Amino acid sequence: MRLTYQTDYALRLLMYLAVQGDRRSSIHEIATQYGISENHLMKVTQRLAALGYVDALRGRSGGLKLAGRAQDVRIGDVVRAMEPDLEIVECFGAENTCAITPACALRHVLDEARERFLEVLDSYTLKQLVARPGKLRIALNIVA
Repeated sequence: MRLTYQTDYALRLLMYLAVQGDRRSSIHEIATQYGISENHLMKVTQRLAALGYVDALRGRSGGLKLAGRAQDVRIGDVVRAMEPDLEIVECFGAENTCAITPACALRHVLDEARERFLEVLDSYTLKQLVARPGKLRIALNIVA
């Protein structure tokens, strides 16, 4: 299973903001620290703001910060919200044309694996991902 760049960037953005606390950060700052496209990060930010994860404020004193508390952000929820679908094989989708679907046990095995994957992600919060903020600040070259 592979997550999209949008989900990857969303998780990284949330981690960055969690480490920053109440300090607002810019798209430019975050994109520069991660070495990723500002345009892609802007799209991710807009989606996270619409979902209520990010507080985005325009203007001179604007910027981004977490909209809530890091301990309330479940990683599984973010992944579900950001991924366009979690149909890891054709037979999970409405457009399934696989000839062996009625007799195939693989679908059930993969469905169970997908559910377990999400269960593991559900067991973690953003706060747990940033439990060592000092190391993250150093890795991201963030000055306290």
